Amino acid sequence: MLPFSAAAENNKSPILTILKDAFADAARVLEIASGTGQHAVHFAKNLPHLTWQPSDIPEHLAGLEQRIIETDLDNLFEPIGLDVRDLPWPTPDRDAGDAFDGIFTANSLHIMSWAGVEAFFAGVDETLAAGGTLAIYGAMKYGGAFTTPSNEAFDQSLRKKDPESGLRDFEAIDALARGIGLTLVADHAMPANNQLLVYRR
Repeated sequence: MLPFSAAAENNKSPILTILKDAFADAARVLEIASGTGQHAVHFAKNLPHLTWQPSDIPEHLAGLEQRIIETDLDNLFEPIGLDVRDLPWPTPDRDAGDAFDGIFTANSLHIMSWAGVEAFFAGVDETLAAGGTLAIYGAMKYGGAFTTPSNEAFDQSLRKKDPESGLRDFEAIDALARGIGLTLVADHAMPANNQLLVYRR
């Protein structure tokens, strides 16, 4: 049986609505932390003008690979093993000097350490082409405050499992993005108290 995420199933359509515009001019998108692959399949199917490269840490690849194989979309590539902390990222065309003009990640920054978040942006810096777009989906804090009690409870549950994880401050994320030459073009409020940040280089 393929791995399944109810959250991914519920949020894939609202996210797609934003990505249709955000990635309108993109040709090659790298997804960081593809998880079950539900997003990758849905987005590749509905954004046929681009190629979608899923990735995840090696121990999560088996179910992701199976979903990609069963979907059989020409613009959805075989997933690659990628840990954001291992720089440079092993993108398929790195030797050719090619960069991605789109990078997407969902519900990942709050499950890694802050050092992992910093490594994520270092990887984006190396991998995102000039004029490219970075889209980040997930729950966040603003001004150090949670936007809802449910997000605060979610943060507490994350930190019980891993004290280095937890919801990130938008301002800290934005500072890292600006530090690698990205400009915030949109901060979309999404269902279930999430946000979708869109940055352009």
